[in-house]
Amino acid sequence: MKQFTFEAKQKTVLRGMMGLGILCLILSYFTEPSQIAEAGTHMRFWSNFLHNSVFFTGMAFMTLFVLAAFTTAYAGWHAAFKRIWEAYSLFLIPGIVLMVIIGIAIFTHFTHLYHWSDDAAVASDKVLTGKSAFLNIYWYLFGTIIIAGTWAFFAKRMRALSLKEDEDGANVSNFSYHRKTRVLAAIFLPIAAFTGPALIWQWIMSVDAHWYSTLYAWYCMAGWFLAACSLTIILLIYLKTQGYFEQVTKEHLHDLGKYMFAFSIFWTYCWFSQYMLIWYGNLGEETVYFRERLDSYPVLFYGNLVINFVLPFLILMRNTTKRRYGTLVFTSLLVFIGHWWDLFYMIKPGTFKTAQEVAQHGTQAGSSHEAAASHASAFVAGFTIPGLIEIGVLIGFLGFFVYFVFSQLAKASLVPENDPYLEESLHHEVQSYE
Repeated sequence: MKQFTFEAKQKTVLRGMMGLGILCLILSYFTEPSQIAEAGTHMRFWSNFLHNSVFFTGMAFMTLFVLAAFTTAYAGWHAAFKRIWEAYSLFLIPGIVLMVIIGIAIFTHFTHLYHWSDDAAVASDKVLTGKSAFLNIYWYLFGTIIIAGTWAFFAKRMRALSLKEDEDGANVSNFSYHRKTRVLAAIFLPIAAFTGPALIWQWIMSVDAHWYSTLYAWYCMAGWFLAACSLTIILLIYLKTQGYFEQVTKEHLHDLGKYMFAFSIFWTYCWFSQYMLIWYGNLGEETVYFRERLDSYPVLFYGNLVINFVLPFLILMRNTTKRRYGTLVFTSLLVFIGHWWDLFYMIKPGTFKTAQEVAQHGTQAGSSHEAAASHASAFVAGFTIPGLIEIGVLIGFLGFFVYFVFSQLAKASLVPENDPYLEESLHHEVQSYE
């Protein structure tokens, strides 16, 4: 079937998932860990909101980036399923709304999600004062609205050209719309390459405002792409069982599996390079990030490597495993959950530390951000490891994301009939060595 029908049963299931997510978000607002309850920051709620908003918005950004890269490189193998990635990229629009909600909450001092958003902490901390020209709410809102808004503009424009090509592409030069898309893609790529890291620094790295890493953005973007790639495999296989995407074969899934395998290795390369250089340099302002996670969050630290490198590496090493639906779905679930876990590991320790600092200001004015870290408990619900509430919030955001994607898929043909590379994609073949 070329036209997707968003069935009532699917809507009911996805709305149920969203309802569960909303319920768990509400519960997280009222279940603050005792160690930081007196701060009144509702940090569990806001860190869950940030974690999942950034996760799914980042997936949308990376699918747009990869679509632009493939278009610029004259790639054609993905044309058979590019409608899914176009739908992903449009999630940048609700993603911006989610991030603006966080920005408004910070601006109105409804929460001190970031250490730099606490005026008292900035006033008594030379490092935060030195970074305040960039780490402030005005830059945060500017980046979220203007930069992410620019991404959304390119996503909308490229999607519009793709649909226009469907409507009357057969009546014009076969490459007319594709050339326009390629120009847009070529403009977008350098913009994304510079602005993507800037927003990653604002949204995620500034959670640990004293720390920095030049590899952080590439590490994060690799994780976003892996999450998007794994969910693409799961949705494609599900939709194929429903009679859709008949043009997508094991050959396409094999290549998606290869991307998942390759980028898992690249992600690990970034992780190891970042860790090794900081460990070898042994500078206090750099080691604090990993020292804290090793000492207080060992399950997150080691679990991150096992889920995101060891398991996908061992499972996907063989060619045949990238062509078996069952194995691909299982591995994709691991990778998807693994990179959600990775973002949890990146965000939660820093937000917990910030909440401790805010709680201590009343009795220990001027205490350092690092000093607060030394009081981390061996187990803190929703921070040391994901709890049931965090899993429920993930399910809710996933339901929202898939609901949005299915709504977009229903608006156009699943097969881009006039894409000049469609024929190449339909005959795509991979040497499987079976």
